[in-house]
Amino acid sequence: MPELVALDLPGGPGFVDALLAVWDTGDAAAPLDPRLPLAARKVLLDALRPSRIVSSDGDQHRLPGGLPVDDGDALVVATSGTSGQPKGVVLTRQALEASAHATSTRLGVDPSSDRWLACLPLGHIGGLSVVTRSILTGTPVIVLAGFDADAVEEIGRSRRASYVSLVPTALRRIDPSLFRCVLLGGSKEPDHLPPNVVSTFGMTETGSGLVYNGKPLEGVDVAIRAIDDGAEDGDAGLPAGSEGEILLRAPMLFRCYRDGTSPRVVGPDGTSTWFATGDAGRLHPDGALTVFGRIADVINTGAEKVWPDAVERVLAAHPGVAEVAVWKRTDPEWGERVVAWVVPTDDVPSLEQLREIVAETLAPWAAPKELVVVDDLPRTAAGKIRRRELGTPSPT
Repeated sequence: MPELVALDLPGGPGFVDALLAVWDTGDAAAPLDPRLPLAARKVLLDALRPSRIVSSDGDQHRLPGGLPVDDGDALVVATSGTSGQPKGVVLTRQALEASAHATSTRLGVDPSSDRWLACLPLGHIGGLSVVTRSILTGTPVIVLAGFDADAVEEIGRSRRASYVSLVPTALRRIDPSLFRCVLLGGSKEPDHLPPNVVSTFGMTETGSGLVYNGKPLEGVDVAIRAIDDGAEDGDAGLPAGSEGEILLRAPMLFRCYRDGTSPRVVGPDGTSTWFATGDAGRLHPDGALTVFGRIADVINTGAEKVWPDAVERVLAAHPGVAEVAVWKRTDPEWGERVVAWVVPTDDVPSLEQLREIVAETLAPWAAPKELVVVDDLPRTAAGKIRRRELGTPSPT
């Protein structure tokens, strides 16, 4: 049976060659993040259970306890691990091809004249999908060992690459006009984006972004079901304009998790199955999708729901805020209270200033009741904020 081969390699031409070599033998690849410490690497290998590993010296080593993959499986990618243990997401060759071609068609990529730049971590789908997309569409690609603003700008300025995929923290450090198109994913985006920046919604389970600037890619269906602790699998198909959990049906969806589970829910037609994303949003009458954030991250304060992403976008516009994360702490009066962790600029904002702009823009109950000034924010390698590391909820 086909095997799973872990790639413990830095970004570069050698990574691409190793991935192609794995696929040529009919096996599947599991890219690792070389920056992981030994303890985290062991946890990841225990979750993915590869049979072999390719190390940075190019040698292959057999690993105990490996599990085979199914015919057609191409990748097993670890989830970002914002909470809990990492899970391996199994993506087939067919799913990767569907993603690659739908993306290239939407963006108008011409393999004969365009080139991708891969500069995000290849152990995560945001960076890895640039490489797989290039391979499967025959589009040239430059692969860097990691994000370096000077190197990225030099490549853009010299016109050696026309397309690049970034996260917001990286976007802020370069001149995006140097590229024909910038795909943006990974975490919340700025309110105002340059015209050549395309905001994406997706996750490891979707093999990359599949909603671009609010519009689903060709072949992607979106539905909404009610967010209700007692909801049944069939509670999908809310009318356009409704808010609820985002459901997806698309050829680029993952096959299953590495443990064999394949969570699906019954969709609007009562027969076909959809992937329940765990994200909340609104599906507009014209088919556009607005994403609010993770359902598990919602803050319930005084019987009102507050989405951290929305509050963060408002606070980020304050001149005294360099970076911000919004999370919750338990509150004896309100149940949970909104808390803002802020990395300030030279002009440290006051809690009153932050409360005022949120109350005026969103709602009074969304305004933070506490301000925590910090030097930095905990993030995943993909740039997402680890909200649950911001502080243990504690009553006051």
